[in-house]
Amino acid sequence: MALINGAHSIVYSRDAEADKAFLRDVLGLPNVDVGRGWLIFALPPGEVAVHPGEANDRHELYLMTDDIQAFVKAMADRGIPCAAPQDQGWGVLADLSLPGGGKIGVYQPRHARPEW
Repeated sequence: MALINGAHSIVYSRDAEADKAFLRDVLGLPNVDVGRGWLIFALPPGEVAVHPGEANDRHELYLMTDDIQAFVKAMADRGIPCAAPQDQGWGVLADLSLPGGGKIGVYQPRHARPEW
């Protein structure tokens, strides 16, 4: 039995309502209202990696897709900007612009993925 049964990520936003609506209405993520409009969104299975770095306490969130080109096109069809996909070797990465002004990386992995 694993000691961890999931992960909880937090996205800080200058316009949290717009970003919550985006996650709910555009990406179609299932959610639950835990009170007073605090939505918690379900995410598909995830993974975590540890990279060497110059500082601690820096963490990143990336969403994954099976087809980055189709994802970028679907966002463009809705008028949502994404940076052009860039081949990183380990995957193809694009930055998704959130309505609140932030960005989240979305990538199509090429690396092996662990099974739970």
